[in-house]
Amino acid sequence: MSTQIRRDILKDWVIVVIDDEPDSLEVASRILRHYGAVVYTANNGKDGLELIRQQRPKFVISDLSMPVMDGWEMLFEIQQDRYVAEIPVIALTAHAMVGDRKRAIEAGFYNYLTKPLTPATFMGELMRLLLDVPQFELILSA
Repeated sequence: MSTQIRRDILKDWVIVVIDDEPDSLEVASRILRHYGAVVYTANNGKDGLELIRQQRPKFVISDLSMPVMDGWEMLFEIQQDRYVAEIPVIALTAHAMVGDRKRAIEAGFYNYLTKPLTPATFMGELMRLLLDVPQFELILSA
C-alpha cells in the first residue's frame, strides 16, 4: 500500500507523536516526514499536551503507557480543553489485548495502532484510519 500513497499526502500537516520509546518515535517521525508532515515529538503526555496546545496539530499519535502523564490522562486533559478537544488522537500501544481497542475508542481515542511500528505497514495502517476522519476524507482521497 505504501507505494500507492502520494509522497506529499501529508505536506505541511503538523502532527504530534508522543511515545517514551525512542525507536517508536524515530520510526513514526521519519515515515511521517517522508510523506511531507511537520512532526513534533514528546516522550510523555505532559510534554505532549504542551506541544498539542502550542502547535494545534491535524492529529496526534500517542502511546498509552508513559511516565509523567500517560496517554489516558493526556486524552482526558485534551477533552477538557475546548481549544484542542476536536483534534483526533490515535492510541499507540504494544498491549494488543482483546478489548484494548474497544477500551481506547470508548475513552475517546479516535482509533488504535499497535506496536511495533514498521516502515512496511505503518503508513498504510495510518491512512486507513485517517480516511475515516470526516475532515480528512476529501483531502486524503483526492
